[in-house]
Amino acid sequence: QLLDLPFAYSTNGKGIVEDDRDTGIENDKLDAFPGPEELWSRYRAWKGIIDDSVADGLAVPFNRALRNADGSVKEPRYYQRAAINRAVQAILAGDKRLLLTMATGTGKTFVAMQIVWKIWKSGWRPGRNPRILYLADRNILIDQPRLDYFVPAFGDGPIWTLRGEAKAGREIYFALYQALADSGEDPNGIFRQFSSDFFDVIIVDECHRGSANAESSWRAILEHFSDATQLGMTATPKRDETVDTYDYFGDPLYEYSLAQGIEDGFLAPYRVRRVVLSPD
Repeated sequence: QLLDLPFAYSTNGKGIVEDDRDTGIENDKLDAFPGPEELWSRYRAWKGIIDDSVADGLAVPFNRALRNADGSVKEPRYYQRAAINRAVQAILAGDKRLLLTMATGTGKTFVAMQIVWKIWKSGWRPGRNPRILYLADRNILIDQPRLDYFVPAFGDGPIWTLRGEAKAGREIYFALYQALADSGEDPNGIFRQFSSDFFDVIIVDECHRGSANAESSWRAILEHFSDATQLGMTATPKRDETVDTYDYFGDPLYEYSLAQGIEDGFLAPYRVRRVVLSPD
């Protein structure tokens, strides 16, 4: 279940037992393990993948340009694989509003890069690469993903940060809401210089911080590009102050909580210490 896979196998060296989560049947009559083609066909049936283009996109290998501190390839963790594959399947199938809820520190930026990589390599847009807009509300949230994740994977060529100029010759754009949106000085934000169908996918980092609110001045950006697939990413579960986000993007495709991250050992446990300060 955690690996988001339908089949599990166990053997004592003589017999093989298959646990099929799709049918709920445990089969102990196997003479050999099923082959890759059979398992892929059954996996597609389990996931409801009818379109070959969606299957081909899922089968695209992960980008392995990033390295860990010891020089080894940065491979997706099990929950990142599940989040990436669910998002890629939904995007290629034509879903327009998607949400990933993953605790802070669990690698949402890495997940976003791999999603873009897979749809780029899938041939989703015949004759050209998909055009991507990565939106955030602070400089660090666009500079760090661009320099540490996307440039190593895609190179400098297709990447551009939108600041004061609507440059239309690139394919992966990074931008602050504040740099795109209408303002008192400029009631016509530069996002209006792009046609409404210019971007294929918009990734909204920390999407709970205002853009999904109908009264937000930033909402106009998402509405202008309403034809694009919009993928929201947040670490904040659904509660009163984030209800707008969940109303706009819908239920999460995948959730990975702080508690699960601590249990898995990927996040550090913590203690809450209550301290009452004196007037001094």
